[in-house]
Amino acid sequence: MTDLKGELLTRLIAKKDRHLFFQFLERGNWLIFQDVYPQFLLYEESLRLRKPMFHLFDHLNISTFMKTIWNEYWSTHDTYILTVALVINEQSYLEKRVVQNAKYQKEVLNKFEFLLQDWLSFNHILFPYGNGKLAGQTLHQFESLHERILLGKRLYHILFNNKEIHQMIVNWAKTHPHTGSRKDFWPHIFNSVNEGKPGFPYQLHLKSCQLRAGANRIYSPALENAWKNINHKEAETGDWFADWRVVEYLREIEENIDGEIKDEYCKTLERLELAALAKKAIIF
Repeated sequence: MTDLKGELLTRLIAKKDRHLFFQFLERGNWLIFQDVYPQFLLYEESLRLRKPMFHLFDHLNISTFMKTIWNEYWSTHDTYILTVALVINEQSYLEKRVVQNAKYQKEVLNKFEFLLQDWLSFNHILFPYGNGKLAGQTLHQFESLHERILLGKRLYHILFNNKEIHQMIVNWAKTHPHTGSRKDFWPHIFNSVNEGKPGFPYQLHLKSCQLRAGANRIYSPALENAWKNINHKEAETGDWFADWRVVEYLREIEENIDGEIKDEYCKTLERLELAALAKKAIIF
């Protein structure tokens, strides 16, 4: 979301479209939070009372799918099933409310600039760890519910399959307060303060994932400086669960996924830079 106010995308996407993209992402994030947060509050209360309270999901517009999963988790403590079920729930919950929403279909998903992000492989989910290392995955075909669920499963595999990497990711998160700026994980390349000079032609910053001699760092603002707080309309009602075959997604991934993404991310940044350089004028 902060990339929409950062140095690269402001040169590639018009201000009006960037605002529409932000609304799309913000609505999705808000919907997920207001759905999943009560689930964990009720789990916490269940632990306090020492009995499951998941029957209250019916009063909170939470899917019967998750009601069943949480009751099963209370007995089995299978964290894999619970986590993947939450992925299925979140992405299915968004499908009609956001992804298939006529407004967002017209104003965001069918826009050339949104498709450009897919073509440039800019839809990366990154887990920083160690000394500038990155693990993660790239999402293609955002409009595909199937692909979004599979992405969630792959991310779970990356986070929990390798205990050493998992611990390093946790350690990094604990020692780096999250601001939303990419400076958080690569301060040698990004800065939350704009070091550029207004009116000057765009100059390439990177070469082989390092700053060129004399180049400024790429501007990547903190979230609180990029966007104002948003008030949302109440979530649309209705249970997404209508096809029992979604349980097939609960099967574990058999392939080994190392999650190395640093080189791919570097290439993406370089492609975006070339695209920004090719843009003859900054659009405000």
